[in-house]
Amino acid sequence: MKETDLKLLKLMRTRGHTPAAEKAVQLVAKSGENGYLWFGIGLAGAVLDPPRRKQWLFSSLIGPLAIGLNFGIKLIAKRPRPVLEGLPPLGGAPSSLSFPSAHATASFAAATAMSRIRPELRLALFGAAAIMAATRPYLGMHYPSDVVVGAALGSVLGGTVPLPAGNDRA
Repeated sequence: MKETDLKLLKLMRTRGHTPAAEKAVQLVAKSGENGYLWFGIGLAGAVLDPPRRKQWLFSSLIGPLAIGLNFGIKLIAKRPRPVLEGLPPLGGAPSSLSFPSAHATASFAAATAMSRIRPELRLALFGAAAIMAATRPYLGMHYPSDVVVGAALGSVLGGTVPLPAGNDRA
């Protein structure tokens, strides 16, 4: 498993890299810091979907809360971030701990919770979560397994967090 993880990381770190692609991926990843993207999507949902305002506002907090839970797991796992000779990471991080990916955890937690509010948005929400998660090994910040476990953890979290009833008025 460890060999496969490293091979996949090297593949993601060396394929599809142009200055424009790297800049775009860095911008996407930056929007995921601290769950900001998901917080913003939740606030937009609250404005655009008044009958479900409470649910959207609550779901906007799931990304940032997932990051806190994720950090606790990182402290227990203590897996260092990947180091690839000749391929330095293309970004910074608040800690040297890698497992699991906070971007993946927050993104999949929010996508899961938000898709419970508006199931017709499921494809867009999970598509955005998958893109956010894929930025991490592309930038050399995480092993692919960090992302897979983060996505699974986030999916469970987003599916189990209770959402308040909607406002029931337009």
